[in-house]
Amino acid sequence: MSDKNFIERYTFRERLAHWFVAFTFILLALSGLSVFHPVFNVLNNLFGGGTWARILHPFFGVVLAVAFVDLARRFWNANRIAPADREWMGQLKEMLANRPVKLVETGKYNIAQKYYFWILTVAIAVLAVTGFVVWQPYFAPLFPLWLLRVAILLHSVAGFVAVVALIVHIYAAYWVRGSIPAMTRGTVTQTWAKHHHPGWYREVTKGTK
Repeated sequence: MSDKNFIERYTFRERLAHWFVAFTFILLALSGLSVFHPVFNVLNNLFGGGTWARILHPFFGVVLAVAFVDLARRFWNANRIAPADREWMGQLKEMLANRPVKLVETGKYNIAQKYYFWILTVAIAVLAVTGFVVWQPYFAPLFPLWLLRVAILLHSVAGFVAVVALIVHIYAAYWVRGSIPAMTRGTVTQTWAKHHHPGWYREVTKGTK
């Protein structure tokens, strides 16, 4: 297939930012789970033991928070909710059942992808703030016990939400053929773009035909 049949969906810097956040998030999740409950203690071996897992976990969190700010900045405008997104959501059941649906003028991302973006944005913000509060031995002594308990609870809930969101994101990427190559090589076919994101397809090909 010739190059003219492909459209750039992600720049190299966008892909690099995405995969760096993904890798850091996995390290953060694994180190967090390793100290969350004894059933996950076997994961400590990935970090050199429980002590190192506890030491490294908050530093992974700092790196993730900084990296995600850069990633969110790149994708912020494209993830604003539009009227077409609500129409797309109304057809979600038919799409999951692989039944014919009306073509909706979705932009670069559909509403499900936008929900994922905003859920992850909120979850990581909560993880960053609460992680700062409970970070031993540096900052936790500065806060009262009741606030530490609330922060630990919120940190756990936000972590659970973020992990579930990531699992759904990975499944959706495999389910929609062509999504993973878009984030590895940076391009999609015009057919893929026109079918999944017709509004975005018309925007990026305007004036090129």
